[in-house]
Amino acid sequence: MKKRAVVPIERVENMILFVRGQRVLLAADLARLYAVTTGNLNKAVQRNRKRFPPDFMFRLTVEEALNSRFQIGSLKQGHNLKYLPYAFTEQGVAMLSGILHSDRAIQVNIAIMRAFVRMRMVLANHRVLADKLAELERKVTGHDADIAALLNAIRQLMAVPEKPVRKIGFK
Repeated sequence: MKKRAVVPIERVENMILFVRGQRVLLAADLARLYAVTTGNLNKAVQRNRKRFPPDFMFRLTVEEALNSRFQIGSLKQGHNLKYLPYAFTEQGVAMLSGILHSDRAIQVNIAIMRAFVRMRMVLANHRVLADKLAELERKVTGHDADIAALLNAIRQLMAVPEKPVRKIGFK
């Protein structure tokens, strides 16, 4: 019998946002996944601040936080931002596994890593498909001109040559 995952990978994938050119998870979403409060997650991070350089974790700007509200609906309309949320990159989430020691945290981290890997594979497949389509488009574009020239040549060959009209009479 297959063991059911603590957190479905699809749920994690839906929480991943694209901010500053990176895929990230917000602290509030991670706290929900780990079944802890956002405050406790942030406290654990602050106690281990050296483990989280700027490329592992950063605080969103007001504009980014408001955009994230529209991407995932994390804040209800009319509510204000008391604190700007932290965003964790894939490496930052991996670092969280070193400071959160519960069994749930381990299972959630495994699901998160699988979600990031699956997203990378999907993006790679899309990139390969996009490259193939671009190559096909280049070939077809070149062939269009060649085919048009070929059709014109065939039409000229098929056209009945006009015989010069013979004039009647003397010159």
